[in-house]
Amino acid sequence: MNNSIEMKDVTKTYPNFKMTEVSLEVKKGTIMGLVGENGAGKTTLLKLILNLINKENGSIRIFDKDNQKEEKLIKEDIGVVLDDSFFSEYFTPVQIGNMMKKFYRNWDQALFDSYLTTFQLPSRQKVKEFSRGMRMKLQIATALSHHPKLLLLDEPTSGLDPIVRSEILDIFMNFIQDEENSILLSTHITSDLEHIADYITFINQGQIIFSKSRDELLENYAIIKVSDQEFKKISPNDIIRFKKNRYDTEILIDNKRTFKKKYPSFNIEKANIEDIMILYIKGEIL
Repeated sequence: MNNSIEMKDVTKTYPNFKMTEVSLEVKKGTIMGLVGENGAGKTTLLKLILNLINKENGSIRIFDKDNQKEEKLIKEDIGVVLDDSFFSEYFTPVQIGNMMKKFYRNWDQALFDSYLTTFQLPSRQKVKEFSRGMRMKLQIATALSHHPKLLLLDEPTSGLDPIVRSEILDIFMNFIQDEENSILLSTHITSDLEHIADYITFINQGQIIFSKSRDELLENYAIIKVSDQEFKKISPNDIIRFKKNRYDTEILIDNKRTFKKKYPSFNIEKANIEDIMILYIKGEIL
């Protein structure tokens, strides 16, 4: 088994939203970044994997097991951080640790206590008195403390200062070093993914637009800014998306080297993940 997650042709419909035949693979030993604007389907995808909502069609396998038929066994090996905390606001970290012992056979209280110390979380203070950043750090500590094989993370670094964010990203990198553990990480902070992700999946309006390696995206994709006259010289086959501005037109391309050979006079600018997302969402197709 080379994949931690395998989704194939999964469909989920709501009154104002439809996820259509989504297929996705997360390889063992890798970090997959999941990006898209609000309402694109990122949280729905995570909840489908966790069987918190029912799919209508398709299949979802975790660790090569059906996520519905073997749900209990699978969840022993999954650490979860959702954007909405699932802890009662009246619990303290000590009470949460005692509760987790009953749910996870591999719960490691010493490891949990070490994360509380690392994140400077008061063990006997109620969650309702925690800031958003403190609550997120508590969820991350809990998710990691039963030695999972897979982390499913929804905005795990949201609300954290840059120093703590960097510490947590280092923890995520260490988590996959054995090449057995994996992470599926949904985030709006695309700069985090440029540092740690092996693959990037972009979802928009319930459909997977692309799922590619980070290196392929950052090395091959680029933005060209051209005048109206220059725009007319470019073949439609060489344009992924374009967006007309007041003084120029921005063009997204997916093969810098080929484009440079074909159009040597044009200036090619490096594109980051956020640039690529924006042009896919806001741009047009010829």
